[in-house]
Amino acid sequence: MRSLMVLVLMALGAWGQTASEAVRLVEGKQTPNRQGLDGFTIEELMEKFHVPGVSVAVIRNFEVQWAKGWGFADAEAKTPVVPETMFQAASMSKPVAALGSLKAVERGLFTLDQDVNTILKTWKVPGNPFAAGRPVTPRGLMSHTSGTGDGFGYPGYAPGSMLPTVVEMMEGRAPSNTGAVKLVRPPFEAAQYSGGAVTIQQIALSDAAGKPFAPLMQEWVLGPIGMTNSTYQQPLPAEREKQAARAHNGAGKGSAARWHVYPEMAAAGLWTTATDLAKFLIEVQLTLQGKSGKVVNQRTMQEMVTPVGVGPFAVGFQIGKSGEGWYFEHGGANFGFRSDMVAHRVKGYGVVILTNGDAGGILTREIRERVARAYGWDTLDKPVLR
Repeated sequence: MRSLMVLVLMALGAWGQTASEAVRLVEGKQTPNRQGLDGFTIEELMEKFHVPGVSVAVIRNFEVQWAKGWGFADAEAKTPVVPETMFQAASMSKPVAALGSLKAVERGLFTLDQDVNTILKTWKVPGNPFAAGRPVTPRGLMSHTSGTGDGFGYPGYAPGSMLPTVVEMMEGRAPSNTGAVKLVRPPFEAAQYSGGAVTIQQIALSDAAGKPFAPLMQEWVLGPIGMTNSTYQQPLPAEREKQAARAHNGAGKGSAARWHVYPEMAAAGLWTTATDLAKFLIEVQLTLQGKSGKVVNQRTMQEMVTPVGVGPFAVGFQIGKSGEGWYFEHGGANFGFRSDMVAHRVKGYGVVILTNGDAGGILTREIRERVARAYGWDTLDKPVLR
């Protein structure tokens, strides 16, 4: 595959030597070659794993230092990936949505530890078989510790299909293509990944604010951060379709449906770019440092990086340690799309990787490792780039 490549240097709008060297180190064959995938360039890996397109944005010193697209947004049309190409964020929609709920908390619409049934108006969590325990709360819903046991994983709907209402989604009634969301254990007893829980919180946020979810997120989160190439609107507005990457299967072939539609917007419905998600991560980092507050204040933002005590999740993000550092992160997998994003808790670096192929997960892991190695993320070894 001879792919098209588009590069934009973000820092000061100039081609910096460090950035150009970083791109070379990330996209080229790795030295020393530790076997595995080190002997392949990014383009060769895309061909090997049948991934048509990749978009990457790298954060350094709390800025987007560079963003680059490789390959094709549509393998059949040969449309190149550019930094403005929109991909489905898939489950990386969840932490962005969580920031909207934290905005509601700051506005006094509800608390993180409030019984969600006192917030919900459109639908209620059905009778709690564990009534003697703690209630289902926004904190539990956004950290996958609420006691819901669905494990969704939403498959989405073909464009033009009849979409379920939120009540039909929650109750597993046609035309919903997933089962009902139910409690299977008391809250905060264990962590189990639950798209259904995040969808409950989507309903709660919209009910509390008295506005539909997508325009609310535009007003409260996407707009203030400057995420101009992002939207939770489902289906994707017609005027945005030319900007959108197409879904591809594991063989790199374009699917009959160009992409799927996700009415479960908070859990899986964000269309975005690598640069816009990098802006989101930077806003989290800077707010934690007390140097920004475009959406919430420093104290509130701490909730996004403080694990709730059960499992690896805080409110929205998964929290993990690598080398000498602590990171907040999230991955994503929708029909025809795979993605990853990670940022350091106190140091100003991170990376966002978006792909439009079902086999893209291998590529996101490899690019993440290469970026970390090039910049010497939390290691005592001497970094290649300073």
